[in-house]
Parts: sequence; structure tokens; C-alpha cells
Amino acid sequence: MNGIQRMDHFTVVSDRLDETRVFYERLGLTVGPRPDFGIGGLWLYAQGHPVLHVIEVQDIPAQRRGALDHMAFFGGDIVVTLSLLKQHRTTYRLQRLPRPWSTWQVFFQDPNGAEVEIDFDAAQTVPPELRDGRPAP
Repeated sequence: MNGIQRMDHFTVVSDRLDETRVFYERLGLTVGPRPDFGIGGLWLYAQGHPVLHVIEVQDIPAQRRGALDHMAFFGGDIVVTLSLLKQHRTTYRLQRLPRPWSTWQVFFQDPNGAEVEIDFDAAQTVPPELRDGRPAP
């Protein structure tokens, strides 16, 4: 087949490489092999595939490239994810897609200001205390 076959990866520039690594590792990605590009950075993997490339910069450029709105992943356990976000004081927005999909969607920002979305199966149940995306006191 010619043309697009699947999403390959997103790239984020970061002046907080260690904080970014820890943030995404908490969400289930793992650091894996990365070619030597001669600049700092890392590749984060999901199920053996590098889905997020992070390029280390000294300062975030004032003028950013492109118009990418957010990156989206599909997650396993919504309760574990929301609890983790609350535990680490990450503000999030929780919503559901309209029927017939009803997929749960969680939106939040990474340490670099990039918006992240994680989608979850509609059959999962979210307890009331996790529906409010404000960080725990």
C-alpha cells in the first residue's frame, strides 16, 4: 500500500530533559535506543516502538514551528492514570466523546507545555473523586 500506514512519532523540544523523561515514564513510556544525532535528547517507546522523540535545547525557541495542536495516545487503566496525575499535581481535563463512541479522553500538559491526550475504553468507570482534574491539595 502506498501512502500513510500508521502514526510513527511526535517530537517535543525540551529545556527540561530529565523532568520530561520522568513525566513520560510515569505514564508508561520507556526510554530506549536513540541514534547519536550529536545533540542531547531521548526516544520514548510504547510496546517496542519509539513514539515520542525529545530533543534537548538550552532555551525553548520563542518562535515555535508548525501548528500541531496535541499528541494523543491510547491508555490502559484510566483510574491508575488519573490517580497518578493527581498524585503528581498535574491538572487535567476529563471528557467523553459523544455516543456512540463514548471514549474517555484525558488532556493535560507535559513539562514543556505540549498538550497530551490519552484516550481510554468507554467501558471503564471513573470514580467521582477523579472526575475533577484539579491537583490534590
